[in-house]
Amino acid sequence: MAQTKAKTIGELRASGYHVVSVKEEMRQNLIRKIQKREEMLPGIIGYEESVIPQLENAILSGQDIIFLGERGQAKSRIIRSLVNLLDETVPVIAGCEINDNPYRPICRRCRDLIDVEGDETEIHWIDRERRYGEKLATPDITIADLIGEVDPIKVAEGRHLSDELVIHYGLIPRANRGIFAINELPDLAERIQVGLFNILEERDVQIRGFTIRLPLDLFVVASSNPEDYTSRGRIITPLKDRLGSQIRTHYPRTLEDEIAIMEQERTPFEGGLDGPPLAIPDFMRELVAELTHLARRSPEISQRSGVSVRVSIANLETLAANAYKRALRLGEEEAVPRISDLGALVASTTGKIELETLGDETPEERVVDRLVTKATHIVFSRHIELDDVDEVARAFDEGLVVETGESVPSREYVRWAREIPGMREPLAALGAVGSPPMVASGVEFLLEGLHLNRRLNKERGAPGGGGLYRR
Repeated sequence: MAQTKAKTIGELRASGYHVVSVKEEMRQNLIRKIQKREEMLPGIIGYEESVIPQLENAILSGQDIIFLGERGQAKSRIIRSLVNLLDETVPVIAGCEINDNPYRPICRRCRDLIDVEGDETEIHWIDRERRYGEKLATPDITIADLIGEVDPIKVAEGRHLSDELVIHYGLIPRANRGIFAINELPDLAERIQVGLFNILEERDVQIRGFTIRLPLDLFVVASSNPEDYTSRGRIITPLKDRLGSQIRTHYPRTLEDEIAIMEQERTPFEGGLDGPPLAIPDFMRELVAELTHLARRSPEISQRSGVSVRVSIANLETLAANAYKRALRLGEEEAVPRISDLGALVASTTGKIELETLGDETPEERVVDRLVTKATHIVFSRHIELDDVDEVARAFDEGLVVETGESVPSREYVRWAREIPGMREPLAALGAVGSPPMVASGVEFLLEGLHLNRRLNKERGAPGGGGLYRR
């Protein structure tokens, strides 16, 4: 849409500028993106065949939306990304609290202003970020917060209570000609939901006993956890009916998507001027993602609250931090996570999951430890055939003993990789070659895989979170 920088309503008319509704504006911009083969939601991974097609349909049909999904499914991020479907700037009447359309103002102040100044009425251009409003629903929210209230200062100045100019507008009118989002909608008290429905559907609202017409131009989007319908509140039927499309979000369905999100969202950690660079082997990334996917299927963990993708992100960050700390202490040339770093994941996992039953019999740490063990076994089996490490196992049958841990320098692992028969080929298959820290990570992974397949015994409790491997 061509945009001039007119300064008055008269100049805007002369430029031929055409004002459209916010839903039509978003629809037109989405059409352009589709025609140009541009991504609708850059950075949103794993929804290409599910959420995004439904979202496109809702916008093309001009429907308001509610997203249903457990925590950590990018609902808020998607909602905020919708701002990119708005025009870069749009004209509003200067000084208007509710971004009035210069051609069809709805507030009393702007109508009176145009009656006096006509085409000389000043306009401003506002960017898309100022056209987005968001509110987290809580039980204590009032109609005044969302819609408006009588301003006592204006009353004190001599205005009558029935005068529309005494109103101090709330969040929803201030989002006029833009997007308004309500997160966790069921937490909103039902009487407030009625008021919300009224302003969206009937286009009027009663404040202090008098009715104000507010034909707002809005794109409304809400979010909710599905369990909220029964555990904390409900969405009233008329409001659900008003929200045209109900879109169900989900967790990443593949390890590849989980890993891509982890890498995209984790805090950058690439070392500094005085520290070693970080390198994370693919099998360790896969192990972190597998841990989260197992947690989402575990009967010991509450699936009602969900297992957020933030678990994966936090675990990858923690794994990297533990490896970096070891590399600094040992003076290593590179920081590479090992199996002996996995104990650090307890701290970054337990706070983000909820157990089905709490008590001394099933502490969170034990549940996480079992999941880490199972994830390691699965990833090992996915990459390594036991027949390919038979020669390594036979070396231990002949009396070899190896002690691993974060206090063991990488050069020791390089020596073992060189001296233990049959070690080089599986390390190469894992991509654990090159730098000594990378080799060390591969060696620990192979030894732990052999232990989990009952080819080696492991004595836990060795210094640094490692273990003593023997037959």
